[in-house]
Amino acid sequence: MQSTKTIFDSETIRKDFPILRRKVHGKQLIYFDNAATSQKPKQVIDAMDFYYRNYNANIHRSIHQLGEEATAKYEEAHEKVAGFIHADSYENIVFTKNTTESLNLLAYSLTDGLKKGDEIVISQMEHHSNFVPWQQLAKQRNLKLKFIEIDGEGNLDEESIKNNITKNTKIVSLTHVSNVLGTINDVEEIAKISHENGALFVVDGAQSVPHLPVDVKKIDADFYCFSGHKMLGPTGIGVLYGKKELLERMQPFLYGGEMIREVTFDDTKFNDLPWKFEAGTMNIGEGIGLGAAIDYLKNVGMKQIQNKDIKLVQYAMDKIKGIKGTTTYGPKERGAVVSFNIAGVHAHDVSQILDSDGIAIRAGHHCCMPLMSILKVPATARASFYLYNTEEEIDKFIGALGKVKKIFAI
Repeated sequence: MQSTKTIFDSETIRKDFPILRRKVHGKQLIYFDNAATSQKPKQVIDAMDFYYRNYNANIHRSIHQLGEEATAKYEEAHEKVAGFIHADSYENIVFTKNTTESLNLLAYSLTDGLKKGDEIVISQMEHHSNFVPWQQLAKQRNLKLKFIEIDGEGNLDEESIKNNITKNTKIVSLTHVSNVLGTINDVEEIAKISHENGALFVVDGAQSVPHLPVDVKKIDADFYCFSGHKMLGPTGIGVLYGKKELLERMQPFLYGGEMIREVTFDDTKFNDLPWKFEAGTMNIGEGIGLGAAIDYLKNVGMKQIQNKDIKLVQYAMDKIKGIKGTTTYGPKERGAVVSFNIAGVHAHDVSQILDSDGIAIRAGHHCCMPLMSILKVPATARASFYLYNTEEEIDKFIGALGKVKKIFAI
């Protein structure tokens, strides 16, 4: 595709996404479920197809031509990820299945030195992926799990941050951008507070890396986790960034082939970073696909994408708030997510009616059941946007919400 450094050409971009040409229930597809997973451009699909057609082989194990080509492309994908988030080296980049596995890896491998009564701090807005692993670890090890509260606008409460992160805190793990509220947390400031108290700082970047420029060194994150499938890449590939000295100290999460340097009957010496944490045959094609997705995003420009997100979400927020009986959740300045409810209509009904018009949104608790209890709702409808969405699609979405109100005679 052509460079879009000066003009964000949505129509040119949309041509790269084959699925956007399909129809659903006879209507042109409008895809507003990007916080769950993004669609894939032909450049990513073609890169993976080319791998399977031309140099499919296992990596790091063969000296034949196919194996060497596959290894080079897989390692190149690590280097692309490192450059994309401004990490020092590919050694900082561990490939996993997804954000969830990255966070579980940390919960298992990072916590050997924790003892009874040590504290872990998360927030009330966390996705279950950044909630349940720490909760279960705390229960198993008699640790104390503490929660930073949110204020009435959906931001992290500043006093709660200061009160919860103390000298007893060992790990702070927070989302960068909320998948429900769209809240963009000041992770750079929270990293500073965490480190001043001697705690390690973990960031769930599943909703941030696809949508805004991320510099892990500027944030000073000790660990940063995200998924390929939310950033135009395939499913089955995730990333764990970690500071080298921390990754070197940690025990592997999984044991077996590939993650070893030497095995004897008495002991095992582990491989160098990042392969120490990549046991067995990894998702090679998916790693190559993630590399292609990063190429695409860099060509468009992450600042361009962030600006487009801001424009779309504010346009949608203004339109939704103009519909009588709707409630939106979260702050004014937010990521590309709008969660809302229409009085008297369950979120699932909203989603189903919109689907009949070819409009795909999410409905439910969005893997944030504790947050739903704070909001005092069982579920919300959620529209989430990305670089290929348009204001014209939002207009059709708003029109379909009018249809929902008409059906329910509201």
